[in-house]
Amino acid sequence: MHDNGSYEDPRLAGERHGVGDPTLVSRETAYHPGGPEGGAVPVSGAPQPPTTPGVPTRAGVPLVADTSVGAVPPTPEQPAPDPTSPAADEPYVSRETPNREEDDPPLAMEALRAVQILNPSGEVTMPRPDRTRVMCVANQKGGVGKTTTTVNLAVALALHGNRVMVVDLDPQGNASTGLNVPHHAGVPDVYDCLIDNVPLTEVAQPVEGIPDLWCVPATIDLAGAEIELVSVVARESRLSRAITAYPVELDYVFIDCPPSLGLLTVNALVAAQEVLIPIQCEYYALEGLNQLINNINLVRQHLNPTLDVSTILLTMYDRRTRLADAVEQDVRNHFGDKVLQSVIPRNVRVSEAPSYGQSVMTYDPGSRGATSYFEAAQEIAERGVARLSRNV
Repeated sequence: MHDNGSYEDPRLAGERHGVGDPTLVSRETAYHPGGPEGGAVPVSGAPQPPTTPGVPTRAGVPLVADTSVGAVPPTPEQPAPDPTSPAADEPYVSRETPNREEDDPPLAMEALRAVQILNPSGEVTMPRPDRTRVMCVANQKGGVGKTTTTVNLAVALALHGNRVMVVDLDPQGNASTGLNVPHHAGVPDVYDCLIDNVPLTEVAQPVEGIPDLWCVPATIDLAGAEIELVSVVARESRLSRAITAYPVELDYVFIDCPPSLGLLTVNALVAAQEVLIPIQCEYYALEGLNQLINNINLVRQHLNPTLDVSTILLTMYDRRTRLADAVEQDVRNHFGDKVLQSVIPRNVRVSEAPSYGQSVMTYDPGSRGATSYFEAAQEIAERGVARLSRNV
């Protein structure tokens, strides 16, 4: 070691390269790239590194590691990519990158699904039942998709050749909003039918843009119907008599129930032949299911012996979680064939549609939500025809 910061290589001490000074290597000797054949070029004024006899070099840098004691092997060079390799032009794709067909379907496929769902030709593509099917969409838990299911199933069936009526029995009037039907104060609504015996023909409104679809709206007046019905004679069957007296032949009547098990829901259960239960794919949705089934059994025993839980629809399914799979398996194991094979996924288009006064079927017919509800409606129609044929 010398005072100027340089040191003398002990292995090379005594050797001379045509000059009188010993071979000194400074600590601050620097190299920079850019030499011939990609090698390093010593900075001007820095001494050349020593070379070992018999070891090939490139611009003075050994290409083979010196295996002598104390030698530090050089850092291996990264091999240059072969431009002729087919993988050279392919971008790196993570294993977790979602498949385009699953996450963002091609526009052509989306357009094809949209045409299939909207059915612009007006042909009857879903089978029509031999008699009117009155379906009550019920679940005392809120936020499971009762109104969304009612609106989208009704629109899907009406677009494919069925005559459908939606009865909004929820004082919030969300089904009326989803179908863009006026339901402000002063509009004739289902309250008038229940309390004042007004015929449904004077209350039902055609849905704009959807042929053969009518809606019986609900206003805020319906909030007081629970109390007023207490003293009314035959209070449980008021809605049933109104639907029976409707003179227009219908294929489907969907009754959107409030999230409770009060008199309004009892009226819907008495008026219906079938119960459709939407179940959110979370365990909270399963807790109150036994209570709902018990109430349905009580109505069947005392008021409506033909009532049957015919359809279970799984909603808000998140395919990324194991919880959704676990809930689906529990429901299918318990209810068996009553559970539709179609499952409604979480889809932002389904949530956006009501803000435009539309169903997802017309708001974005190519979306996953519209496709799922279309498949569910088709499955309900096909099962209903088979079920009615067995009962004949």
